Amino acid sequence: MRVMIAEDSVLLREGLERLLTEAGIEVTGTSDTADKLLTLVANDEPDAAIVDIRLPPTHTDEGMKAALAIRADHHDVGVVVLSQYVEVGLAMQLLGDSAAGAGYLLKDRISNVSDFIDAVRRVADGGSAIDPTIVSALISKQTNRDPLARLTPREGEVLALMAEGRSNQGIAERLVITLRAVEKYVSSIFSKLDLATTGSDSKRVLAVLLYLRG
Repeated sequence: MRVMIAEDSVLLREGLERLLTEAGIEVTGTSDTADKLLTLVANDEPDAAIVDIRLPPTHTDEGMKAALAIRADHHDVGVVVLSQYVEVGLAMQLLGDSAAGAGYLLKDRISNVSDFIDAVRRVADGGSAIDPTIVSALISKQTNRDPLARLTPREGEVLALMAEGRSNQGIAERLVITLRAVEKYVSSIFSKLDLATTGSDSKRVLAVLLYLRG
C-alpha cells in the first residue's frame, strides 16, 4: 500500500512516516503544504493521503480543501484527515455524497497505533474511518429528525459504531453481545431508516452517513 502525508509539523510528519513504514506501508511522498501535496498526488497517485486539516499559510482549512480536491479529482485515492478539533461542518463536507474512502480522525484521541494503521488501510481499501466523537456530533445534529427518533438506545449505539466503520463482529466485541444480535439490530436500523440492506460494510456505513448528512 502506498501513502502520502501532508503535515507541517516536522516531528509529527516524520513520526507518521516511521509508523507507517514499520507497518509495511510505503510512504511515497511527504509535504508541509496543501499545494505540494496536490502536486505529489497528481504526479503519482497513492492509495491514500493523510492530511492535517490546518496547513500553511493560514492554518485554517487548507488541508481540508486539499482533501476535498483529492476526493473530487482522484476517486481512487482514499483521504484521512487529521484534526485537533471536532468540526462537524468540515466533516460533512469531507463525507459529501459518499463516506467511501474517507476518514476523519482526531489527533488527541489516537491512542493505539494499530487502530490508526487499520483505519488508514480501511480508507485506502474504500472503507471509512470516523472518530466516535465526530459520529456522536453528527448524530446529535440530527436528533430532531423523525427517523433517528425511531431507534432504540441500543440501536443508536450500533448505528454509531457502524458509522465508525466497524464490522458486525467488531460491534459485537465492543458491546459484548452476540454476532446474531448485532445482525438483528443492523436489520432493524435499516428498516427504521428506510435504507436498503446490503452485504457490504462500506456500503452500510455509507448509507448511515448519507442519512446523517441529509
